[in-house]
Amino acid sequence: MNETTEKDASEENRSFFEKVKDYFKNLVDFSSYDTKTILFMILVVILVGVSLYLVYILVFEDSTILYKIVIDWFVNPIHLIGIWGIFLFVGVMAIQGLIIPIPSEIVLFASGMIWGIWVGGVMGIIGSVAAGILCFYISRRGGRPLAEKFVGTTAIDMADNFIHKYGIGAIIFARFLPFIAFDPISYASGIVDLDSKKYTLATFIGSIPRAFFYSFLGSTLSAGLSLPVDLSELPLAEIEAQANSFNLILVIIALVLGVMFIAYYVVSKYWSKKLEKE
Repeated sequence: MNETTEKDASEENRSFFEKVKDYFKNLVDFSSYDTKTILFMILVVILVGVSLYLVYILVFEDSTILYKIVIDWFVNPIHLIGIWGIFLFVGVMAIQGLIIPIPSEIVLFASGMIWGIWVGGVMGIIGSVAAGILCFYISRRGGRPLAEKFVGTTAIDMADNFIHKYGIGAIIFARFLPFIAFDPISYASGIVDLDSKKYTLATFIGSIPRAFFYSFLGSTLSAGLSLPVDLSELPLAEIEAQANSFNLILVIIALVLGVMFIAYYVVSKYWSKKLEKE
């Protein structure tokens, strides 16, 4: 039995609890990273924690909070400041990528409420590119080391291999599909070995149909509303109906994302075993 075979056999004989212990020990070991990378990893963890807290509020305390946030902090302010609202929109669109309960699809939805189908669609494209670049940059700086700690290098290597094989076509295809979550694709692109210029071009092309799709939905939803929206004057039933439309989009995105994650995990395990046999 050669040295490699003995090492593999030893790995298989380790107990489940020993593997779990080593996994969590690796999670808190940052000795191999520089200070800048560690700071970016901490930032990602903080953002995830804040996002999970907001998800808790949305699910268990107030199901209308997402709709109210979009109206009070986004739709109304942008409408009231006129042309300067364009810059606010792009800024909010970029920042929303850092907050899980407010996915870009919801903001694109709101752009249709503010400007209608065509202008809202154009603004959605600009905002999508801004959000995609910001998420890509943050993920590139500290996302890969964090991802390797949680899912292992094999899963990341498989993604690298996929990107090298299909290029920016894979990113464009993922952007084209309306209910494939936008922000996770941005973070995943930053983790793998993908050229930033090619990524930006793919994001721009793929955002065009997506932006107009959600802008159309938003303009349809707001057909009976006049801006700025005064939530205190709207019947509770109407607010709940509008909130349900927002939440439905969120649920669909979460389900699709969950299915994609499970499928990716299963495929990565299969890919790893295939490489070992070869």
